[in-house]
Amino acid sequence: MTASPPVAPLDRPIRLVVLISGGGTTLVNLVDCIDQDVLDAEIPLVIASRPDCGGIAKAQTAGLPCEVITRKSHGTLEAFSAAIFARCRAVQADLVVLGGFLALLRIPADFQLRVMNIHPSLLPAFCGQGMHGRHVHEAVLARGCKLSGCTVHFLDDNYDHGPIILQRPVPVLDGDTAGSLAARVFAGECRAYPEAIRLYAEGLLRVTGEWVTILPEPESRNIPLA
Repeated sequence: MTASPPVAPLDRPIRLVVLISGGGTTLVNLVDCIDQDVLDAEIPLVIASRPDCGGIAKAQTAGLPCEVITRKSHGTLEAFSAAIFARCRAVQADLVVLGGFLALLRIPADFQLRVMNIHPSLLPAFCGQGMHGRHVHEAVLARGCKLSGCTVHFLDDNYDHGPIILQRPVPVLDGDTAGSLAARVFAGECRAYPEAIRLYAEGLLRVTGEWVTILPEPESRNIPLA
């Protein structure tokens, strides 16, 4: 199987377009990581799939341009996806990152392996249409799982599917509620997502089919993964 070569390491901040549908907590985490020099990135555009999502206000508070592109206003999935990726091209995005973005996308050829998603479970468990946010954690608890966690992956044309980059497990504790488990998983997300973006920006990801190889860190850096 042919391996996709890693992107060339960037000698500048990586340009991210962040797609949101909800409260924008992932967006806030990325903004905080950039502000704290944890992540060498800039966000030229945030795209919301709903005009009433709370993340729009968070983007505005952070001084980020935010646009609303809804599926309803574009009719077909293909037209909706085309409108989103046209804006990503216009701002010269290096990488598109989903932060609680609930709409399905059709990814064009020039953005293959350039769209990342984070999901609040250890894929392929507890995923697919309708499995987001609290629903995931409730399902984990109902099944009696002893481990949950988060997964960062390259997105393909299906919900919560595509080559897995990083996974961060967290324990499911006696007495956990969906809220307490969600908080523990989100703490893992806050570390895993910026780390996956950094690895991409530094050219340290090679994809072979569904398998992502994380290449060795350059000796000059040699920072262990979180």
